[in-house]
Amino acid sequence: MTAATLSVIAARRLFGGLVAVNDVSFDVRPGELLGLIGPNGSGKTTMLNLISGALKPTAGEIRLDGVRISGLPAHQIARRGVARTFQLVRVLPSLDAEENVMAGAVFGHMRAWGKEARHLANALLDRVGLGGRAHQPVAAMTYIDQKRVELARALAANPRVLLLDEWLAGLNPSELKIGIALIEELRGEGRTIIMVEHVMDAIRSLCDRCVVMSSGIKIAEGGVAEALSHPEVVRAYLGDGDA
Repeated sequence: MTAATLSVIAARRLFGGLVAVNDVSFDVRPGELLGLIGPNGSGKTTMLNLISGALKPTAGEIRLDGVRISGLPAHQIARRGVARTFQLVRVLPSLDAEENVMAGAVFGHMRAWGKEARHLANALLDRVGLGGRAHQPVAAMTYIDQKRVELARALAANPRVLLLDEWLAGLNPSELKIGIALIEELRGEGRTIIMVEHVMDAIRSLCDRCVVMSSGIKIAEGGVAEALSHPEVVRAYLGDGDA
C-alpha cells in the first residue's frame, strides 16, 4: 500500500474549554484530492490551520512524508511543502499581482528567484485567468480576483500538499465552472490536495474521498457517495428529523 503523503494522527485543538478539533485522524495519499467537509463550525478550517502551522495542536501530531511537522512554525512547514489558500483571502496589499505570486516562489517549497520567479508568476497568473494583469495592485482587485492571486501564489511554491479553504466560495456560475475545471486540472497533474468546500457539486465531481467533520470530530470517511450518505452525515447537515 502506498505510504501517505500527509498523516493526521489524533489531532486535538483546544481554545480554552472549547474543543475545536477532537482527536481527528486521517491519511492523504499521494496525488489524492481529499474533500474535508461538514457544517459550519465543524472544525474544518481549524484543521487546515493545524496542518499549515497557523495553529499548533494541543495534542496529537501531523506528519508529512512520515516526518512530524506539527509544532513547527508556519514558514518552516511551507518550506517543507505545504501551501494554502484562506477562507478569508490574505494577499499582500501593497504589492501588485506579480509580486504577490513571486512571494510564493521565493518563500515556498521549491524556491525560485529573479527572472525565474517572475516568469513563473506570470505563467501562473495567466493560468488562473489574470493574464495581462501582473502589475495591477491587488488592493484594487475584486475579491474574486484576489482569490485567483492567492491560488497562483500557493501554486508558485510547487507544494507537496495544497490546502484549499473554500476557494470556490463566492464564484458566480460561470466562474464556478472555470474554477472546478482548474482544480480538476491540478488534480490531473498528480497534486495532493485537501479541499474544504461547501459546493457539493464540486465535492462530487472532484474528490477521490471525503472526511466529514461535525462539532470537532470526524463522523465519516470514505468514498464521496458513501460518506455523503452516511446517517451521521445526513443528521449533521439536515437534523435528526431527516436522518
